Amino acid sequence: MNTFPIINSLILLAISGLHFFWAFGGRWGASAAIPTNQEGKMMLNSAGNFPSVFATLVVAFGLLTMALLHLEKVQIIQLSLPNWVANLGLKMIAGIFLIRAIGEFRYVGFFKKIKGTTFAILDTKYYSPLCIVLSFNAFMTAFYL
Repeated sequence: MNTFPIINSLILLAISGLHFFWAFGGRWGASAAIPTNQEGKMMLNSAGNFPSVFATLVVAFGLLTMALLHLEKVQIIQLSLPNWVANLGLKMIAGIFLIRAIGEFRYVGFFKKIKGTTFAILDTKYYSPLCIVLSFNAFMTAFYL
């Protein structure tokens, strides 16, 4: 049963690390991780370019916090959180990734309309299924550990 939080922690730490890499100037993989329209314009902000360093750091720290919450639940680290707080956090993580997998019906998720871009293809093959795994594992961790 401890497999669920360990898998999520490893995935979340890796994705967090990638966001830290991007925040500090790395660009490897960044263009494939941002939704674009058919003309190739990035759709995360009105300027149509890479997200700000601040926004990228917020995501990086959020993902790191999610990983730490999973590790706390299996007592690999100790955050001294009440059990109900940890469980609420894990349920929220499960919900966040489930919503991300479903998407916003235009550029992101299984039900997106824009399907021919590099991001859309990778999202359908990898990103959205990964979000389902993260959601399921967080749910299992919250309810069964």
